[in-house]
Amino acid sequence: MNTPAPTLGALMPYERVLLARSPSRPRVRDYISELFTDFFELRGDRLSGDDGAMLCGAALFEDSPVTVAGNVKGTNLESNIAAGFGMSLPAGYRKFQRAARQAEKFRRPVITFIDTPGASPVAQAEERGQGEAIARCLFELSALKTPIIAVITGEGGSGGALALGLADTVIMLENAVYSVLSPEGFASILWKDASRASEAASVMRLTAEDLRGFGMADVIIPEPRGGFTDKAEAACALRPVLRRALAELVCFDTSELLRRRTARYRAY
Repeated sequence: MNTPAPTLGALMPYERVLLARSPSRPRVRDYISELFTDFFELRGDRLSGDDGAMLCGAALFEDSPVTVAGNVKGTNLESNIAAGFGMSLPAGYRKFQRAARQAEKFRRPVITFIDTPGASPVAQAEERGQGEAIARCLFELSALKTPIIAVITGEGGSGGALALGLADTVIMLENAVYSVLSPEGFASILWKDASRASEAASVMRLTAEDLRGFGMADVIIPEPRGGFTDKAEAACALRPVLRRALAELVCFDTSELLRRRTARYRAY
């Protein structure tokens, strides 16, 4: 798939991290409202409850049925608290598993929107099986008999992002990042000094260009100077890329789709 040339090559990696975290950046509900119609939200994991940090549902993309899921971030303190600051509990990942299995049953492609600093680190999450819930997402997605597209729109942090990121095609916005942990966490562990986050970001290789070089991102969507802030503009840039990715993936029969997915992740 051809990718337009990025426009912000002069930005330092940590500057991209800050843009990825910007509260003015479009959120998953913005993309859903602009790109999809007839969205029907799925709630609850049928085990312990619902998680406001994970949004899942069925919708139409240009009249074709799809399953959509994504990390929820707020735009102010109140909405961020309600969404766990974009960090899901196990119930969120189990809700996503439920949505993915339903997508397979009805032969709907899965489209995920990733924007999270990571999975919830609270004690309650560990008590309820956070690690197992994330691992189960990877297990389910690895053999899911329907196309999967992941779109990293902001922060792609740690296992919280990876749970939604095992996909046949990975799309990254130019100022999105994808890494095992935050630059602040990296600096704290390696140098015992979180103030060296900018330096850490430069050695972590977490930008969209880095990820494409590793073969982990397939397409980079250029952004305007200062990053996307207008949801309609962001959706307009993403729509044709999604259309092409879906058109390519639906051409493969199930066995070829799974063979290509397995080969992709074994190559890592």
